[in-house]
Amino acid sequence: MRTALVLLFLLALAALPGALLPQRDLNEPKVREYITQHGWWGQLLDRLQFFDVYASVWFSAIYLLLMVSLVGCLAPRSVDYIRSMRAKPVLTPRNLSRMPHHTRAELDADPDEVLAAATKRLRGWRKVEREEKNGARSISAERGYLRETGNLFFHFGMLGVIITFALGAMYSYEGQVIVFADGSDASEFCNSGIYAYDSFNPGLRVDGTQLTPFCFRVNDFKATYADSGQPIAYESNLEYQSGDDLADNTWRPYHLEVNEPLRTDGDRVYLLDHGFAPEFTVTFPDGSTRTHSIQWRPVDNTTGLSEGATKFETPGITDPVERRENQLAVTGLFAPTAMLQGKVLTSAGPQLTDPAVAVDVMRGDLGVDSGRGQSIFEIDQSMVDSGRLERVARENLEVGQQLRLDDGTTVRFDGVNQWVSLQVSHDPTQVWVLGFAVAMFAGLGGSLFIKRRRVWVRVTPAQGADDQRLTVVEVGGLARTDQAGYGEEFAKIADDLLSGDRKAR
Repeated sequence: MRTALVLLFLLALAALPGALLPQRDLNEPKVREYITQHGWWGQLLDRLQFFDVYASVWFSAIYLLLMVSLVGCLAPRSVDYIRSMRAKPVLTPRNLSRMPHHTRAELDADPDEVLAAATKRLRGWRKVEREEKNGARSISAERGYLRETGNLFFHFGMLGVIITFALGAMYSYEGQVIVFADGSDASEFCNSGIYAYDSFNPGLRVDGTQLTPFCFRVNDFKATYADSGQPIAYESNLEYQSGDDLADNTWRPYHLEVNEPLRTDGDRVYLLDHGFAPEFTVTFPDGSTRTHSIQWRPVDNTTGLSEGATKFETPGITDPVERRENQLAVTGLFAPTAMLQGKVLTSAGPQLTDPAVAVDVMRGDLGVDSGRGQSIFEIDQSMVDSGRLERVARENLEVGQQLRLDDGTTVRFDGVNQWVSLQVSHDPTQVWVLGFAVAMFAGLGGSLFIKRRRVWVRVTPAQGADDQRLTVVEVGGLARTDQAGYGEEFAKIADDLLSGDRKAR
């Protein structure tokens, strides 16, 4: 146990860098920034795996040693427990008066009657009757063996939780996806591969080719807010199909809420967040039009103010250089409940009552052909800094309003769609984790509340006055655990055994 406690302390100490330093699996840019700012010190920490604490060699070593220590502790304790369960209660002490609890009386009763009454009173106790010297007979009884059972249950449950967590990390996966909440094709999602997700975190043994097949379609979304603008509830009606439903194209309804996920075939679909997707129509000088609606990122959850960038390609241009020089991006802010402070657009609340946008129209090279990944929520600032992407218009627009560019191109704000952010989680070991966790708490309750105690009853025949037969009865007790209450229990047992016509005490 000392070894386990030392390793637990070391594990807690080793986890501190993971809380104090940025971690690569959570925020790679933050790690690079930290290393750059701290020079040789940041590089040394990187070589020592302080930015990958929970996957580091030294953290894993402590973790594995703790596992070995736990198994090494449980194995001999289990053997000792089996031996103690098979063993008979200990012999009755020679001098019961030395026990913490002791009572003696002379009863006008036959020894067999006293022993029979004692056996009946100690029903449920593990007991054995023995013959002693001088014609004395005794009963040795013990109770509370389930205390050690609970202790072992707790530790085996802990071991099971650790193992199932490890297996879950190998075979589970978690992905996030954003879909529109209008019942259109853009609101459908099928769990057919990792390419369908916006972000995907697989387990060590998950390659993304054998995901649980199911589909869902989000038909609407409703948010309830407090007067302060804080969200109270998110609700969404969706339809889903899994298993045999996929073969016969059967859609089943489900009302999705926060913390009330859709559960299907071992997967869970959670409702995380929502936002807005302004819709713009660009009419080019040749009369061709392009309409796009893509999600914008919330920047203030209490007002619903969002920012983003909707990007367009000019149609009919085949020359790659000319095509890159004539790309368009509509960037800016979206307010669900518009409020102007001068010409500055802000939002009075998150409810979608009076939508408006404040847009900057950028023209030039968006950098989408550079080969580098690019956020859908913003434009490449390096293109602006280099002069390859320029702002050609700025204006506030309400629904139905449009602005005209210098070449005759018009940009119209058509309206807004709502999107929801959903998370799909798959963990095949969650039922086992729950079972072992329940075993842990049940075992902990048993080890805390069950009392281990012993009782001895010695019956000795004695010759009384006037040839009256007396029986000397001694009752001794010992609590195996430091827990209050056994004194009252012993007194009640002794009173039941020694009640009757007594001649002495």
